[in-house]
Amino acid sequence: MTGRWVIHLPVTAPDLHRARIFARTAARVLAHFSARVEPGGVTVSAEDEQCVRHWVFCDRPLPDGAGRCGLPVDHSSGCARRAPWLHRR
Repeated sequence: MTGRWVIHLPVTAPDLHRARIFARTAARVLAHFSARVEPGGVTVSAEDEQCVRHWVFCDRPLPDGAGRCGLPVDHSSGCARRAPWLHRR
């Protein structure tokens, strides 16, 4: 055993698209509070098919070891650490 525990927090959504949006938002918010949150590992599933998981983030390695892709799993643009619209402040 690794000594790490994983939190499974059931939250319902009406469909896969909205489940992914909610999961991305929750992961990003929680990541601001703790470095132990691993957004790339977030998945969603149908309530009655929890063994069939759908990835939320792309999580592909970025070139030159610059981290991992933080865009949605089905993005059509090139991989990036963060979505361009998240850079605005």
